[in-house]
Amino acid sequence: MKARIKITLKNGVLDPQGKAIANALGALGFDGVDGVRQGKYIELELSESDPKRAEAEVKAMCEQLLANTVIENYQFELEPA
Repeated sequence: MKARIKITLKNGVLDPQGKAIANALGALGFDGVDGVRQGKYIELELSESDPKRAEAEVKAMCEQLLANTVIENYQFELEPA
């Protein structure tokens, strides 16, 4: 199975990298870009073929390593490989 994971900062958490991106876009002439938030995208190839077990594995990976759940949200989707 393939897991596609999106990790983003929770609302209210400062995002200095997002601010830097917004400033750089403005400097390049892209006006009207507000509220840039950056995040992470991770793809995993899993050997697990049972969708429920794969979901449990990916959730555990996110909770234990991939996302800092104090300041980040995550969501994922699974698809057969």
